[in-house]
Amino acid sequence: MLFPLPGLIRLPLAMVLLVLNVLLHVLPLFALTLLKLLLPVRPMRRACSRALVAIAESWIAANGVLFGLFTRIRWRVEGIEGLRRDGNYLVLCNHQSWVDIPVLQKVFNRRIPFLRFFLKQQLIWVPLLGPAWWALDFPFMKRYSRETLAKHPELQGRDMEATRRACEKFRHMPVSVMNFVEGTRFTRAKHEAQASPYRFLLRPKAGGVAFVLDAMGDALHAILDVTVVYPGGAPSMMDLIAGRVRDIRVHVRELPIDAGLRGDYEKDAAFRGHFQAWMNALWLDKDARIAALRG
Repeated sequence: MLFPLPGLIRLPLAMVLLVLNVLLHVLPLFALTLLKLLLPVRPMRRACSRALVAIAESWIAANGVLFGLFTRIRWRVEGIEGLRRDGNYLVLCNHQSWVDIPVLQKVFNRRIPFLRFFLKQQLIWVPLLGPAWWALDFPFMKRYSRETLAKHPELQGRDMEATRRACEKFRHMPVSVMNFVEGTRFTRAKHEAQASPYRFLLRPKAGGVAFVLDAMGDALHAILDVTVVYPGGAPSMMDLIAGRVRDIRVHVRELPIDAGLRGDYEKDAAFRGHFQAWMNALWLDKDARIAALRG
């Protein structure tokens, strides 16, 4: 436990070790990615993909060890019993901070298939991490504003097409598809601008969830409804690294995917209304759970 060290020593040491952990895992990951691109035989490429995931899981596990050394976080995690490494999941979660990602990775690493997030296109340019995400088959989405779509209607549906391509790839590998349903991090300003009917959540974006469920078909066997709460307030990554995060609470609920959750969200108005009602009910339950976890 290195938390008792003075902050002037602990914080630089933590940053150095985190960067070394990145380099230790990203460099072999890139080398293996190059090999995968050069291999002509599909079974050999799949073997490389499995090795890439193993490297990524080792990277996440090492980060978890470092956070254990440099922080004093009190974890309360519920509902992860019975999860399967060989299961395929759609993971739905509220979103408050970049810290959500290492929290979810720590909770689910080596318990379910490797988590893959839908990322904004701009994140591919993040040094080291962007290419690493690309090598691990994270789907990158380019979102267009309403003004851009009005000027360039030919761009309509491009993001959904990217989702469809990613889902086709995911059908042939063990996967946990991660979706922050609100589409952005929660802030009070966004909450007020949306006139959100929930106390602790933004309005859910049902269309993307419905599209993934339809595109993946029976390749997914369950939904994981995940609620993350920081009783001390939503932290920044620097808060996490500096050891200022003291409590993290995570609640996981496994939900079945029944036939009524699959359909054509864009063209079938009756299905769209049904799915939105299901999504809103899920979010109402989550809002009450956040209130309970905060208390």
